[in-house]
Amino acid sequence: MDLTRQHELRAWRPTALLLFVVGLCACRGDKSPPAGESRPGAAAPTAAAVAEAPGDKSIKAQPPAVPNAAEAKKYAGSKLKYYSEPLGVGAELDKAMVQQFQKDTGIEVTIIPRPKDATETYAVYQRLFQAQSGDVDVMMMDVIWPGAFAQNLVDLNEKLGEAARQHIESIVQNNTVDGKLVAMPWFTDFGLLYYRTDLLEKYGYAKAPETWDELEQMAKKIQDGERAQNPNFLGFVWQGKAYEGLTCNALEWIASHGGGAIIEGGKITVNNPGAEKALARAKGWVGSISSAGVTSYEEEDARNTFQGGNAAFMRNWPYAYAAGNAEKSPIKGKFGAGPLPHEPGQKSAGTIGGWQLAVSKFSTQKDAAIELVRYMTSPEAQKFRATAGSFIPTIPAVQQDPDVVKSLPFLANAKDIALVPRPSNSTGARYNEASIAFFQGVSQVLQGKQPKEVLGQVEQRITRALR
Repeated sequence: MDLTRQHELRAWRPTALLLFVVGLCACRGDKSPPAGESRPGAAAPTAAAVAEAPGDKSIKAQPPAVPNAAEAKKYAGSKLKYYSEPLGVGAELDKAMVQQFQKDTGIEVTIIPRPKDATETYAVYQRLFQAQSGDVDVMMMDVIWPGAFAQNLVDLNEKLGEAARQHIESIVQNNTVDGKLVAMPWFTDFGLLYYRTDLLEKYGYAKAPETWDELEQMAKKIQDGERAQNPNFLGFVWQGKAYEGLTCNALEWIASHGGGAIIEGGKITVNNPGAEKALARAKGWVGSISSAGVTSYEEEDARNTFQGGNAAFMRNWPYAYAAGNAEKSPIKGKFGAGPLPHEPGQKSAGTIGGWQLAVSKFSTQKDAAIELVRYMTSPEAQKFRATAGSFIPTIPAVQQDPDVVKSLPFLANAKDIALVPRPSNSTGARYNEASIAFFQGVSQVLQGKQPKEVLGQVEQRITRALR
């Protein structure tokens, strides 16, 4: 797909956006959902043990039964290791569903928390594959990784090819390398602005900010006012740590300032006035409407601050919507979500995200592992994850389910978003190097360096990485 294209949604319906989002996943953009750190091969409790953790109690709905249980029982007694999400609602859903899977099939599953950010996860997988380790059977796979890891993953076509036809074709194509289906679509999403509706009303604002100038003005006014009662209150929280999440945030800033998408039409374009202006703006947030500590924030750091009632605005992924409206959330019913701000004359931008599930070629229990992937990516499982956790399904029929549409009301506010892919199809297996060069440069700007100087260095680093 031509990276210079500006993807824009005109006619609006919730289902229309869902179809549009997942259709663009062929560009291989991605999100980094929250998860917790671990070491390869580290001991981890079984799902039966972790399912009773206190946080799990927020998941009230019963996970769906395993549709293919009778067939899967052939592998009862098999023992799997699953690299999953250990924090946030995603982790709670994983634990509940794995427990259901074990009950219905007799296949034992040990949950191993993957590292808490995508960059660290990538490095862990590299080490596991280089060692041809059997310490992982099923793993979460960032939508930008199938090309890089394909040679280490099981071809799922024989057993899951029919099921894959239910999913958006472009995502299946994204996960198909040299004719091999190396991962099954799991969920997709894009960056959003979360805002406290009660505080907007309190300070005289009729709607959420549309431009970055408006966001800054509103955040400053609300922050100043709220600090009279809460000295720790912040205007705006986001993901500022030097990791893949910062690549996603910075892409949104730059695209919404007219600065493009790092690499366009095969040409490295990151060093331009729009990018310079965007990064200078973000640099100005640190220590003003955002704390100095935002440069160490990941998704859950931002969510915990916002959900705890300590911020007016937040940039995050759709999963944070369900978490914010959980039964005991301090901000339940007091916030909304919609497009991120933009510069006048530009469009709101949202970096495309999404994760898949894959089976390691070095697994000694491949058939049982495939059955876990079949269940976790099934229509029943995708509906459960959408209604309980705000994860956007990759199956059109599930997207259109009335219960799913009702559970994802934030999509009705997300019109006119330009969906921005990361340049993984231009960089191929060198994407990680290019992304690291980019987010490390952005981090230097946030720490005080001048954008123009840093962008020139980033351009040189990406050029060297792609030679």
